[in-house]
Amino acid sequence: MIKLTPVAFGLIFALAIVPPARAQVTIDATKITCEQYTSYKITNPQNIAIWLSGYYHGKRGDTTLDTQTLVANAKKVRDYCFRNRQKLVMEAVETVFGTSR
Repeated sequence: MIKLTPVAFGLIFALAIVPPARAQVTIDATKITCEQYTSYKITNPQNIAIWLSGYYHGKRGDTTLDTQTLVANAKKVRDYCFRNRQKLVMEAVETVFGTSR
């Protein structure tokens, strides 16, 4: 029994210093509202704008990336969302840029 005590303390110590696992969260982008987008409730709006840009570029088969256009387009969507807080972000993109975006 005495020989097991150091082992038990070692295991307890090892488990105590292991950081808790983070939960993986999946978000359905079609359900993000403009209010959530502009108020940082999901994540930084820039992250969502980058994802949306990739999504719509992928739909068109376009593999180019223009960072200036990305920033300008994100600002247009943000401005639209400030005026239409109950709309969905995907609707905002399609309204601001048309369905081909």
